Amino acid sequence: MTSSAHADVTGPVAFGKTAAGEAVEIYTLKNASGMTVKLMTLGATVVELHVPDKNGKTADVNLGFDSVAGYQSEDNQYFGCTTGRVANRIGKGKFTLDGKEYQLAINNGKNHLHGGIKRSLDKVIWKAEKVKSDAGSAVRFSYTSPDGEENYPGKLDIVVTYTLTDKNELKIDYVATTDKATPVNLANHLYFNLSGGGAATVLAHELQVHADKYVPTDDELIPTGKIEPVAGTAFDFNKMTRLGARIEPLYKTGAMGYDLSYILRKRDVKTAAARLRDPASGRTLTVYTDQPALQVYTGNFLKGQKGKYGKTYTQRSAICLETGFLPDAVNHPNFPSIILRPGETYRQTCVYAFANE
Repeated sequence: MTSSAHADVTGPVAFGKTAAGEAVEIYTLKNASGMTVKLMTLGATVVELHVPDKNGKTADVNLGFDSVAGYQSEDNQYFGCTTGRVANRIGKGKFTLDGKEYQLAINNGKNHLHGGIKRSLDKVIWKAEKVKSDAGSAVRFSYTSPDGEENYPGKLDIVVTYTLTDKNELKIDYVATTDKATPVNLANHLYFNLSGGGAATVLAHELQVHADKYVPTDDELIPTGKIEPVAGTAFDFNKMTRLGARIEPLYKTGAMGYDLSYILRKRDVKTAAARLRDPASGRTLTVYTDQPALQVYTGNFLKGQKGKYGKTYTQRSAICLETGFLPDAVNHPNFPSIILRPGETYRQTCVYAFANE
């Protein structure tokens, strides 16, 4: 990562209060290359993400809301937040760990999604502080999830640091430790539309994913346990391919589009995991990660809610590229383990690198 002597961080400024009366604050990161990122203490959330296009015009390329009330409403589908303790789905909300069965909240059909209902990581207030480093200016968020929160075992101490570099990279670093064995899979849930959040569709965007295999799921989007090759399927994005080119047959499935986990060929932050391009604006997004998987989700369950700037978020008008472990990994011994034990440290780095062409 490049040095970012010109990057700057300001805040906090008041954004509003939660329904329970908790103060919510915003921090702003800016760099010398035209990017601005606004971060919120509720959910350690990316609220705004302004990126220049090929003509130097900036646009906010992620979905979100203008108010705390929006983020606490049923219209919020995890826009820009930190998800967990376990991002993605856990089948029937159950898992067995060291001989004990745990029952989590059922909040997605018959299954558990993104950490729970009331005290998942997207719904709590995080502590925040400004950070200066050679990589750039940053905001570090921290939260301690107590033993038993959302019925997960163990006290989990979590730190999430967002850094903006002058190379227009948004770097997200996660660190977590526990005092009792517990599943951990953290992820950010940014919804991207490189034409600008609120543009009608992402189906004209082009995507490349460096993966030979994916994880098939049932109609409720829970993995079957199998791992299949992408070759010869609508899920093969090894070559840059328009998102809309092969998606229509998927409309009739439970996913209603792309909503699947890819097993990446390499897991290091120096090798691209995926690349997204918007031909209209020229904006590109390259994803780097040290995690084994990438979840690709084409906003199939967006429902026309009103977001920032009065814009409407229609079905398939954004794409999520979530780095992490495989869904329901806690119930599949053949998947990489997500169990964190005392004395171990969970670490993850994800980089969203923007450019234009």
